[in-house]
Amino acid sequence: MKTIGLYIHIPLCIKKCHYCDFNSFTTLELIPEYLAALKKEILGLKKCGYAAQTIFIGGGTPTILRCEQLADILRTLHESVYIAKDAEITIEANPGTLTREKLISLKSLGVNRLSIGLQAYQNQLLKIMGRIHTVEDFEKNFKTARNVGFDNINIDLIFGLPNQKVEDFDETLKKVLHIFPEHISCYSLSVEEHTEFYRRQQEGTLALPSEDDEREMYYRAIELLTNKGYNHYEISNFAIPGRKSKHNMIYWTYQEYLGLGAGAHSFLDNKRFYNYSSIQAYIKSINEHANAIADMETISIMEQQAEFCFLGLRLLDGLDKKAFQKRFGKKFKQVYGESVKKLKEQELIKENTNKIRLTSRGLDFANVVFAEFLP
Repeated sequence: MKTIGLYIHIPLCIKKCHYCDFNSFTTLELIPEYLAALKKEILGLKKCGYAAQTIFIGGGTPTILRCEQLADILRTLHESVYIAKDAEITIEANPGTLTREKLISLKSLGVNRLSIGLQAYQNQLLKIMGRIHTVEDFEKNFKTARNVGFDNINIDLIFGLPNQKVEDFDETLKKVLHIFPEHISCYSLSVEEHTEFYRRQQEGTLALPSEDDEREMYYRAIELLTNKGYNHYEISNFAIPGRKSKHNMIYWTYQEYLGLGAGAHSFLDNKRFYNYSSIQAYIKSINEHANAIADMETISIMEQQAEFCFLGLRLLDGLDKKAFQKRFGKKFKQVYGESVKKLKEQELIKENTNKIRLTSRGLDFANVVFAEFLP
């Protein structure tokens, strides 16, 4: 059996957030037809011989689905794919879409990790982001999840938001630490094209914090979370011991994964491919061709080496030089000796016998470091 990570995409939301450029839509009337096509794609895995070590159901907002719809997807997965007994099974959730009944159902079907998109602990900032929930919704959902028995919960936070002050993010971090989730993700806002925030930025009406304040928010996250026992194990991610995101570690350690659903991406057999992004195009392709692959490319050795490097460098533990040599049959310095020398002189990376890591300065200029490894 080929061991993989499995990603399931539910590209549907009640409302599109103002910062969101993910493949998501508000055409909720397409849910039944979409889920029927998704089930066909999942059932097509029966003869593929895959063993899922992790499953991640993302979106969109998977938890806008009804209990019976979520149960149908999960049962179909169990029928179609071998799922490891200790598999991490995560579902993304937005506050306000979780009920006690839904949480009990998810837990009974094997979901053992929640990833809840809080983003900020101030209702005025949630409103600016276009979020549909309030802080009170989050607190209620988190408490219910704990009562139901979920003991592995991630909280997503965003910093660098319009009108956000350093004190606001400081308050958010302290409030989240008070409830002590097992995992916290802290992402810097990126203003992407085709979003409401981008439109406002082009108009000159998006009041973003200064670069210094945005960096101060990041430093505060590192300081507060590590002082409370969280391991800062990836640029944007913190976990208590033993609670790293196993699914995301598959991406960062350049292992194989399969994505199902509209717009889902995959990496198998040194090939990268993705499904049609449009829900209608996805449904049509599944029904007519039993797959929805829009494009596929074979990744060259040079591209593989580069991706291995900049994904590995996202981890605070660093890039494993022995793993590089085992995978590619070349010593790391044979390929990237000059790049390493240059980046060390700039104090962006540090090196020991087996690992290359970003320095604290390198964390601020990570994209400069990653670009050095591009072919």
